[in-house]
Amino acid sequence: MTIKVIIVDDQAMVRAGFAALLAAQSDIDVVGDAPDGRQGVELSRRTHPDVVLMDVRMPEMDGLEAARQLLDPPTGVVHRPKVLMLTTFDVDDYVYEALRAGASGFLLKDAPPADLISAVRVVAAGEALLAPSVTRRLIADFAQQRPARRRDPSLRLHGLTPRETEVLELIARGLSNQEIAASLVVAEQTVKTHIGRVLAKLGLRDRAQAVIFAYESGLVAPGDR
Repeated sequence: MTIKVIIVDDQAMVRAGFAALLAAQSDIDVVGDAPDGRQGVELSRRTHPDVVLMDVRMPEMDGLEAARQLLDPPTGVVHRPKVLMLTTFDVDDYVYEALRAGASGFLLKDAPPADLISAVRVVAAGEALLAPSVTRRLIADFAQQRPARRRDPSLRLHGLTPRETEVLELIARGLSNQEIAASLVVAEQTVKTHIGRVLAKLGLRDRAQAVIFAYESGLVAPGDR
């Protein structure tokens, strides 16, 4: 199945470079690009992409607001693409807020080409892009800037079994499914089943929101190992 992608970035060279790289893949089809968030939202509503590569900082409408509009569309709009935020090393609260809004992760603009291609495939498959160590550090930094919201989220934790809580904690620490399976001495498929139940019980979209939830509920504190 072909993955439909649009690229939203205010730099024409970035859009052209990413488009050329992705279009060369047999399973990816770049169906358009836009120079700002407002036009990106309009383009997405017309083309119904599977994945939107969204720059964080843009004129007219930034990537955060565009992500919000795509992931929480008005009544009558049913299409909700996966959103992958593009950023540089000087990330800020925009990225954290985009994850809270439902974005599936973020990727550094200077990442190797293979990482970009892999990221699109991972996000299109419904997974969150949270594996790179830099991502774990950045999310921890964002969480550290905010007090844990212990009341409502912590109450929701009571709906999880001890094993599901353990899996959620390991997700928040940045472990992959394979690493979680090794840590708990269970099959990787069992880990996937636990994650699915955690997301369903907590009403979360994906792994990215699970990490945010774990920090905000106080289950995991920044700096935990």
